[in-house]
Amino acid sequence: MLRLTRPLLLATALLALVPTSARAGLLRVHWMPGFAAPGTPARYDKVGVIEVGPRSARNVLVLEPGTSAGAAYFVPLAQWIAARARGWQVWSVERRENLLEDQSVLERAKHGRATATQLFDYYLGWLVPGSPSGPHIRLLADNKVRFTKRWGMQVAVEDLHRVIEAARKRGGKVVLGGHSLGGAIATAYATWNFNGRAGADELGGLVYIDGGSLPAVSAAAARSQLQILDSSETSPWLAFGSIPAPFAGLFSATGSTAALIDPGSQSLGQSSGLLSAFHLTPAVPVTNLAQFGYALNVGTSPAALIAAQAHLGRGISSTGPVHGWDYTGALTPITRYATMLSGLGVADADGSEWYFPRRLTVDAGAVGNGIATPAQSVLGLHATMGRDLPRRLKIYAFGARLGGAGVLLDAQALAAQSHIPAANLLLINRAASYAHNDPAGAYPQNVFAAGLARFLRRIR
Repeated sequence: MLRLTRPLLLATALLALVPTSARAGLLRVHWMPGFAAPGTPARYDKVGVIEVGPRSARNVLVLEPGTSAGAAYFVPLAQWIAARARGWQVWSVERRENLLEDQSVLERAKHGRATATQLFDYYLGWLVPGSPSGPHIRLLADNKVRFTKRWGMQVAVEDLHRVIEAARKRGGKVVLGGHSLGGAIATAYATWNFNGRAGADELGGLVYIDGGSLPAVSAAAARSQLQILDSSETSPWLAFGSIPAPFAGLFSATGSTAALIDPGSQSLGQSSGLLSAFHLTPAVPVTNLAQFGYALNVGTSPAALIAAQAHLGRGISSTGPVHGWDYTGALTPITRYATMLSGLGVADADGSEWYFPRRLTVDAGAVGNGIATPAQSVLGLHATMGRDLPRRLKIYAFGARLGGAGVLLDAQALAAQSHIPAANLLLINRAASYAHNDPAGAYPQNVFAAGLARFLRRIR
């Protein structure tokens, strides 16, 4: 059994993956006042930001995570970019719903004050029949947080507006990017009508990371979705990969952290049986690291979790009796991806969002390319200035396995309707070789990151 010093040893090893100049930048986590959402207690009207890069940097790349993703997800990428793009900081957005999470034991585990077993027992072990009673997480009752059913695109965009305004105060350029559904939020922000001005007026560029606009739904579909959401029988939260909230987040946080602080021990997640119902466990006994890899690696991860997958290596090692992980052929190093999801080295934040508002997914379906539609009227959205974006705006779109060429086509359509020159666009499609999370995780070779560094140098 590995001892409590393991997190510190792992952190030291993981830092070797990050360029020295990136490590020199101070990592900051802070919350700022957010939008006063109707019906929401004031303590939740906040939006968080993880800031990466030197204090002297005046330009800011703001990154919006995707569905069920938290701000720590972008930290390794942000450190890499801040080291290569001189004069830039990277800010990763921590949405308000993360304030609902109990990060207490996860935080202790990341600092070497709780074992992988204690971590598992607190968040998941108490669910196993016959397990000893002890302190454990208290799950949110849906009827106690009904106000979160109003946490849709307006709340996300208005919170993001506070972040953009704070970034602009640094005196340089601001670029907004989004991964997956975060790309739809980026489009919504860019085309949002802020008192007669498009959100893009404040931006130097947009970055789409395997995500972007979605075809706008009809008004009838929007009404139907709202009616379903408003039912007392409907949870406010999205079930990510068919796994109900908060368990996808708990599986992610505990599994990724155990893979880092105790990689060689036999997986409690596997032996508990809790993961089996979601087809996340292999047929042979595996280590914590191998269980994490099996659940999320292309080729073994279930199809329902395509949005969580990366190329992490060949797979489970043939050597037993407790099988480890074979890294061969990895595009994204497995410890790097585990760090993205665990948030090792980040205070009180991880890379998943345990409670993701279903309303945000509903609203994302009405944004389209920022043109007024009946569905937007039904949902109370204002992403209507898609034909009025500044012609100077630059756009970088990268397609991976989930969005593919569609991400590029959406970016081209957004540019065309505002007469943005084709020369302002950087378009790269790697759908055949990059899984949905490889753009943020691939290392040391990363086509997306190389393109992003090149794109930021073009922002003047």
